[in-house]
Amino acid sequence: MAKHIDLGKYGEDLAKDYLEKKGYRILERNWVYGRAEIDLIAFWEGQIIFVEVKTRRSAEHGEPEDFVDWKKEKQLEFASLEYIERKNHQGEIRFDIIAIVFENKELYTINHIEDAFWPT
Repeated sequence: MAKHIDLGKYGEDLAKDYLEKKGYRILERNWVYGRAEIDLIAFWEGQIIFVEVKTRRSAEHGEPEDFVDWKKEKQLEFASLEYIERKNHQGEIRFDIIAIVFENKELYTINHIEDAFWPT
């Protein structure tokens, strides 16, 4: 497996653990609809939270969250609408980003950006 795929999976593992420690219940991981994938879907305080996880080896070329562009937001919106319909969720939703930057394999920072965007 390619190094960037390994890093991305490791980042998703860390994000999942981070959310669970904060009391979120993970509903889905790598949920796919069409060509869109949602890294994590969580439930917290009556809300469904759609989470995009971005992991980088460094922030030298920008913060990980800067790489969630309008195309990715549209994909997340597309998939989230299907998920909400399938689950018949009537409550609130939110789109979060979890940005992880590694200094080395053992040292990293997690930036959880709640309500990071709202697709148009």
